[in-house]
Amino acid sequence: MVVVSTAELVHSFYDDLWNRWDDALVDTVLAPSFEFRGSLGTSTVGRDGWRAYRDLVRAGSSDFHNTVVALVCEGSSAAARLRYSGTHTGPLLGLAATGRRFEYAGAAFFAVVDGHLGSAWVLGDLDGLRGQLDG
Repeated sequence: MVVVSTAELVHSFYDDLWNRWDDALVDTVLAPSFEFRGSLGTSTVGRDGWRAYRDLVRAGSSDFHNTVVALVCEGSSAAARLRYSGTHTGPLLGLAATGRRFEYAGAAFFAVVDGHLGSAWVLGDLDGLRGQLDG
């Protein structure tokens, strides 16, 4: 069994699962009962619940990208400062596609359980995002 650090799991979550949309790694990175609260305010449980959220975001921005600006890890916990960017290519926050580029800030808090991400609680600057899409 390969032991992966908390930092490696968080980076894989963003680099592989989000930025590369690598569905094959979901079972490697996320615990079966992964509890997730996304930057858009939606909560899910389980790998398939997270996949549905990811697919909802991808439908609204086919080039959605996550950048880890800062990451602090302590044991099995991590906190990240994030920057999200993309193009509004589909429905997002109840708004029809505008074709506008957007960028907004966020923060995430992770817990690792048995070598997988067990939970992630993410906040995003939705007012900033909405202003870019609706403005």
